Amino acid sequence: MAAMADDPTDPWRREAQTFPRLSDEMIERALAYGREETFSEPAVLFERGQRNIDFFLVLDGHVDIVADDFRTGRTNVYAYGQGQFTGEQNLFNQRKVLLGGIARPGARLLRIANADFRTFLVGEPDIGEIIIRAYILRRVGFIRHSRGGVLLVGRGGNSEVLRLRRFLSRNVYPIEMVDTDSDATAADLLRDLGITEDDLPIVVAPDRSILKKPGNCQLADALGISEPPEPGVVYDVAVAGAGPAGLAAAVYAASEGLKTIVLEPLAPGGQAGTSSKIENYLGFPTGISGMALAGRAHIQAQKFGARLSVSRSVTGIDCSVYPYRLTLDDGQSVLARSVVIATGARYRRLSAENYDRFEGNGVHYAATAMEAQVCSGQDIVVVGGGNSAGQAAVFLSRSCRHVHMLIRRGIATSMSDYLVQRIERSSQITVHHPCEIAALDGGDRLESVTWMDRENGATRQVPVGGLFVMIGASPNTEWLEGCIDLDRNGFVHTGAQCVKSPATTPYATSRSGIFAVGDVRGGSVKRVASAVGEGSVVVQAIHQFLQQGL
Repeated sequence: MAAMADDPTDPWRREAQTFPRLSDEMIERALAYGREETFSEPAVLFERGQRNIDFFLVLDGHVDIVADDFRTGRTNVYAYGQGQFTGEQNLFNQRKVLLGGIARPGARLLRIANADFRTFLVGEPDIGEIIIRAYILRRVGFIRHSRGGVLLVGRGGNSEVLRLRRFLSRNVYPIEMVDTDSDATAADLLRDLGITEDDLPIVVAPDRSILKKPGNCQLADALGISEPPEPGVVYDVAVAGAGPAGLAAAVYAASEGLKTIVLEPLAPGGQAGTSSKIENYLGFPTGISGMALAGRAHIQAQKFGARLSVSRSVTGIDCSVYPYRLTLDDGQSVLARSVVIATGARYRRLSAENYDRFEGNGVHYAATAMEAQVCSGQDIVVVGGGNSAGQAAVFLSRSCRHVHMLIRRGIATSMSDYLVQRIERSSQITVHHPCEIAALDGGDRLESVTWMDRENGATRQVPVGGLFVMIGASPNTEWLEGCIDLDRNGFVHTGAQCVKSPATTPYATSRSGIFAVGDVRGGSVKRVASAVGEGSVVVQAIHQFLQQGL
């Protein structure tokens, strides 16, 4: 286990938190939840790729945690000693584990069965807090050090490579990137694997299995990232969308004993998950990234038993039957007594010349560390005047040569004051208004954009490495047509907006048992805190409906 010597945020350097030891008194309490086992010979406790593994607490001796990586083979990651415990985030869910565990001869362990693990966490909250913090840090360490993950091989700036990197990183899955344009070892690796340039991009698992140009669903299933719906189960609550509103609904529903499933096409977090830092969210005075906030909420929901199926889009809902039947894009269906619509909204596309040509090849709808790396040292353009655009501009200005912000009105119109002040003080950011994008140009990738001054019609062409589009909002509600009332822009009518059959609660739709929260709801406030509040409050209405029925 090698830490990054100059990086104080590296979890490997925070050993007391990442690999803590429980006190004797805590160990005594833990004994009530499992059974003791002693090993006279080396014994495999769990292997990479298994699901539903047990939790082990070391009473005496040691447990070795091993990684099976494609390039380095089997290596030891850490040796747990007395008072330390195994596991990481995948103990909270049905996903495949990333690492293996081997008990050394003479080890005496407490085994807590997977089925009893949540009972242990809830019953002993002080121990649960230590375990959850450790599990979060361990996964961050795996990401930083590429342990237990996959090789992603392809051209670094390729749109399909970016899609795969985005999917894996948003789902907190370790990646080792091999850029065939710059990595000197790439040619030998491709020859060893029997892969040609036409096969790229590929994902290589530690067992040498190869996925060529995989889709998100194929990749999620192969790596065990997704938790598929349980066949034949009728859920109390099905939440469509895992943004802040959907995750909040899942946390509160599951914590109150409702059997809950969350259906999400990409990864936890929604649009908010792409924010580099949210600084006006209550309780985080130094700010928190959207991805970190989503990750914590995801673990919190799973701690209470919610099931999260990622890479699963809801394509339709049958409102003529009860329980309601939701159809997924892979052909599966989910039955639920109540439904929470939290599918949010997506940024609008621009109607500029050559725009379609460069989507995925220079046009971005998120500003995370991955996009910042791709555009490092280059000029970039951010389109939009809201908080998301402001956060993106400030974040990208740290690594890009210069950021041009294009807006139709002044930035103070729709942006929080703290962001306005930072943008106005920054020599790395220039605001242009009232302006709009007229055309994009380049070869295989975006190389320049032309914008137009809306007042005088003057145009300007600027070489850029990326265009970040963060304007407007189009609701993800195509799958709801014919079931509930929508407004003319596609947002969901709720509460008093439901003219034909007024709803009894602010988040109820025109059909009993179906609710809407967050950005997808007509008239909602497009802020993370508002979405979380709506997702939390709606659970009371769900309880009332389930008690009364249709």
